[in-house]
Amino acid sequence: MRTEARIFQLVAVFCFLLAAVYGIWTDHSREGIEPVGVAALILSGGLCGIIGTFFAFVSRRIDARPEDRPEAEIAEGAGELGFFSPGSYWPLGVGLAVTVAGAGLAFAQLWLAIVGVVFILGTASGLLFEYYVGQNSPRPPRPF
Repeated sequence: MRTEARIFQLVAVFCFLLAAVYGIWTDHSREGIEPVGVAALILSGGLCGIIGTFFAFVSRRIDARPEDRPEAEIAEGAGELGFFSPGSYWPLGVGLAVTVAGAGLAFAQLWLAIVGVVFILGTASGLLFEYYVGQNSPRPPRPF
């Protein structure tokens, strides 16, 4: 996690420096400092700083991973990383639901955004509980 913490903290510092440079650069124009760009860069730097600080905090609590040790061998990172469903259609449904909700927000159509959020909740629940119901359930079906 130390590597990720350093990356996010460097991006945060870069955003803060860029906000200062951008503010100085736009101050020389006729209109003065452009506040939206400066605010966006400062907020981006702050958010990256929050994430970097969280990763730095977590990296102190866990053992060093092979990515964090310079003397580590590539083979130390080999192995199973987790379970990823090979034949699931739920991610496609989640993506379509997010598209519907985003279109509702983009076109200021509250009803479409609400329908999209309902679809997001349904498809995210289906993705979450995919291996706990139906034929993929860890429990055998009960006889009638």
